[in-house]
Amino acid sequence: MGVDLLNVRGLEQMDHQGPVVMVNLMRFRERSLDGDGSGWHAYLRYSALTVPMIKARGGTLLWTGEARAVALGSEAGNQWDYLALVYYPTVAAFIDMMTSDDYEMRCDPHRINGCAEHIIIATNEAYSKFKVG
Repeated sequence: MGVDLLNVRGLEQMDHQGPVVMVNLMRFRERSLDGDGSGWHAYLRYSALTVPMIKARGGTLLWTGEARAVALGSEAGNQWDYLALVYYPTVAAFIDMMTSDDYEMRCDPHRINGCAEHIIIATNEAYSKFKVG
């Protein structure tokens, strides 16, 4: 798991110009791989570094919360600890952040230390009550 898993080609092929919301699904490690607290603590360190990078590219954190239960569908493989909805003005802004040296060297190590699994799903708006900007 790491920046090398980023599907840049797939993101660049999205037939979409304009804002995107990235749905982040996270499963935390019991202990951070670097031994500095829990996986949650490593994720907090990651977030503290990443949120300013998101904002610098015109994005914003829309919503975060704990995943409590699978309400519909198979529970197998669908237990997540936490999720976040992150707005970016363009797919290019997301790619720019994720492929930056700053992200790879400073942020991603905390994410890897804290997350046993982290899935990001790129979405474009069909309907929203959220208005950004």
